[in-house]
Amino acid sequence: MELKNYETVFILTPVLSDSQMKDAVAKFKKVLVDLGTDIINEENWGLKKLAYPIQHKSTGFYNLFEYKAKPEAIAALETEFKRDEKIMRFLTISLDKHAIEYNEKRRKGEFNKKPEVKEEPAK
Repeated sequence: MELKNYETVFILTPVLSDSQMKDAVAKFKKVLVDLGTDIINEENWGLKKLAYPIQHKSTGFYNLFEYKAKPEAIAALETEFKRDEKIMRFLTISLDKHAIEYNEKRRKGEFNKKPEVKEEPAK
């Protein structure tokens, strides 16, 4: 069976210490690795303000995993998220070829480059 590309963003509760947050991320990464996924990218976006309160909290630690997996692995990962009280929200999406291409460019930093300004010679 062919592996598909997925991206999962999850929000951890803001009451965690830095080490507890890193341990939780490592735990979910291990779940993915144990399921035989190929992790392409992992990003910690840090503590961000939420659009609306969740569990009476207005901030959360955002994290992203981009990986190749079998569809069964998603169900197992999401079960782990549901069992863990540190997870406030999570979302997994399947990536199409355009999203994969976009993510590759984003990882290379192509969107952060300032356009080169060519100066006109003074007359």
